[in-house]
Amino acid sequence: MIFPINLKDKMNEIKGKHCSPIDIALVNNQVVRMSYIDGEFHWHKHTNQDELFYILKGKILIQLKNQENITLSEGQIAVIPKGIEHCPVSIEPSYVILFEPNTLKTKGD
Repeated sequence: MIFPINLKDKMNEIKGKHCSPIDIALVNNQVVRMSYIDGEFHWHKHTNQDELFYILKGKILIQLKNQENITLSEGQIAVIPKGIEHCPVSIEPSYVILFEPNTLKTKGD
């Protein structure tokens, strides 16, 4: 049976758990994760996989090595290509949906 996923319930589930993503759904070989960001994560990269950030609520800055940083607000998406070192930082407490390969290590390689 197919059930809808209530993202507001998932937001309540992870509120206050900084950078501790939870799996929301599996789609083929991809996973949809949600993370709460309130502060800085850490510098990391994913050598073989891209990572997509979708801002559900809030505003974040993604610091990038050797490139201009990007700021994302609610409703915006950015793809961080494989091999790019990055560090997400919240400008305000934020809920982020991540679309990633199921094998991706969220904390980096």
